[in-house]
Amino acid sequence: MSVLQSIASVVKPWQELYSHSKVLTGAVLYAHVGGLLVGGGFAIASDRSALRAIKGSAAERTHMLREFTAVHRPVILALTVVVLSGVALLLSDVETFLVSPVYWTKMGLVLTLAANGWLLMQSERRLITDPADTNRAWVALRRGSIASITLWLSTALAGVILANS
Repeated sequence: MSVLQSIASVVKPWQELYSHSKVLTGAVLYAHVGGLLVGGGFAIASDRSALRAIKGSAAERTHMLREFTAVHRPVILALTVVVLSGVALLLSDVETFLVSPVYWTKMGLVLTLAANGWLLMQSERRLITDPADTNRAWVALRRGSIASITLWLSTALAGVILANS
């Protein structure tokens, strides 16, 4: 028995429960898509505000930094829901997902998104301490915000492709 078959054997009760319950299937999918919608929506709106404020006045940048900080909690909470529901989706059909290049591409995008989020938070912390126009962290925040928008949309696209493959 292969490793993949062993994993499938262990999670078979979950797979059967999941595949025979429309309510459970709907709830897990709703949690996954809802988490992406909330987390991605908050993050993309925040990134857009950052991109606009970077070119604005010192007061606008200071306000944006406060808002940027406030958005971390809902985004992280939403990502937690996405990860938990994603594990439930993975376990519903491990033999399909674990061999799918699209699945692994999506996981790479998710990891890159998390790393980019961490880098954005580092830039934000540097800017809170020194919000001067000359602080190079503004450049990092701009690049990170552009990357964030791109990664959220790419992750959603990979999810759609995965669901239809």
